[in-house]
Amino acid sequence: MCRAEISLYSKHGTDAVFHDISDAQAPLPAGATRDEALARFHVALSDGRTVSGARAFAALWEATPGWRWAGRLAATPPLVWLLEGLYRLFLPIRPLLQRLWRALAR
Repeated sequence: MCRAEISLYSKHGTDAVFHDISDAQAPLPAGATRDEALARFHVALSDGRTVSGARAFAALWEATPGWRWAGRLAATPPLVWLLEGLYRLFLPIRPLLQRLWRALAR
């Protein structure tokens, strides 16, 4: 699921750099453990800050040509708060969706 999404952003020309956090050699977000990094989506901003969840998706979209409008919109309150709530609802079902995605990809 993550690889497909990364491929989509890459095809749109994002200048983002992706790290596979499941790789023990991958850099971790500042102040996060590997388990914390695996539990949520994180983005390191150019100013050195790290954001996660809905704010991270908004930052990634803003860095992706053709998606910038969505990133700007998603970052505005109260939409970012709503998206964060939806993201938190999604997290518990993510493992099931990943298993389904792998089964369908075979």
